[in-house]
Amino acid sequence: MRAGLPSPRWLGALKREWMLYHLGDPAFRFMFDAPPEGEWVALDCETTGLNVRTDEIVSIGAVRIVGNRIMTSERLELLVRPERGVSAESVRIHRLRERDLAQGLPIDEALKQLMRFIGSRPLVGYYLEFDLAMLNRALFPMLGQGLPQPAIEVSSLYYDYKFRQLPAYQQQANAPIDLRFATLMGDLGLPVRDAHDALNDAVMAALAFIKLRHLQRH
Repeated sequence: MRAGLPSPRWLGALKREWMLYHLGDPAFRFMFDAPPEGEWVALDCETTGLNVRTDEIVSIGAVRIVGNRIMTSERLELLVRPERGVSAESVRIHRLRERDLAQGLPIDEALKQLMRFIGSRPLVGYYLEFDLAMLNRALFPMLGQGLPQPAIEVSSLYYDYKFRQLPAYQQQANAPIDLRFATLMGDLGLPVRDAHDALNDAVMAALAFIKLRHLQRH
């Protein structure tokens, strides 16, 4: 590190303090605590569409990971009642009809349950950026910010794993690596559950994360 430049650790601590100071609801300060050692939360959301500005969350699935185990007894599965209806196209994808969602939770209550379930654990998911964009947009009126936990992208871990296996002449920025979820799961020898079910997708992301961590160490 060059003399005179602040250290990454100092910058991280400063950002944490800034976010804590501006946290809209102090009841959720626990998200900034040190995470439990060797624990993560895999999560997934189903939505009314792919527009992070206008579409809504209709279900949330999450499961805790402890070491190399998926704690299926410690899972979260929530239906969320959208403010607007669901289109026929989105129903074909996630199979959640308006009548299925009529008894769902308001988004604020669902988010509170999710934050308590996550605690301060790092987050794991497949194309997690989209899920976090949807969650953070809904969280902003409540907290004035999004989820602070580190995010671990399963497709990025898989890309790095496959990249290392390529011959030297193919190890370049546009390396031909198929990142589709079904391809990833099949290549890792993992079972595929019904897709576009939030809890199933969270469990599959957790399986891939555990397998890729194992492969990284060997």
